[in-house]
Amino acid sequence: MGACYTVPMEILYSDRFLIVCVKPAGVLSTDEPGGVPSLARQALGDERADVRTVHRLDRVVGGVMLLARGADAAAALGRQVMDGSFQKRYLAVVHGAPEAGAGTFTDLLRRDRRECRTYVTDTPGKDAREAISDYTLLERAGALSLLRISLRTGRTHQIRAQFAHHGLPLVGDRKYGTLADGETPIALWSHAIAFAHPDTGAAMAFRLPPPRIDPWTEFSAWEETAP
Repeated sequence: MGACYTVPMEILYSDRFLIVCVKPAGVLSTDEPGGVPSLARQALGDERADVRTVHRLDRVVGGVMLLARGADAAAALGRQVMDGSFQKRYLAVVHGAPEAGAGTFTDLLRRDRRECRTYVTDTPGKDAREAISDYTLLERAGALSLLRISLRTGRTHQIRAQFAHHGLPLVGDRKYGTLADGETPIALWSHAIAFAHPDTGAAMAFRLPPPRIDPWTEFSAWEETAP
């Protein structure tokens, strides 16, 4: 199986309980041929390794991602995801600029599985789930803005749907964006994660800047992106 895939997997940290890797954009987070766990096994040189997805990133999104090694570690890390102690921060480049330099979007999101699309709704119901995203404006470059985004909830396509709804579509988002960005890849990057080690309880934090490609190269505020 390992010889079939050529997408490289960079591992930032690994021990017998977990892996912190760099998810390539265009790769699924789930455990299937070509998915992140499969690529991690290849990088480890052990295709029988028990590697499990702890949290998901959209297929089109790249950046730092946490994987568990074994059922016990997956359960312990999964509890952190569920109780909100697992911290995730993203960087995004959007069209336009928020009215405030920092703020919070709180919306109800409804997922349409047939369309594979998430909608903001005003109608409460069993299929409407609260989504909360905090943002900080880091820098502006013409009609574009660099945002740091922290999630308090983890809904499918949360950032993409919410920010488009609030008039701030992500550059390169061909599902939720309304502007022509050519072949520019989506400007959403999993920038930083923080969590407690599932065995020792030690605080762990990792961060990674986005690739130096357009539109990220329009901005210079990287020193402001510390977790």
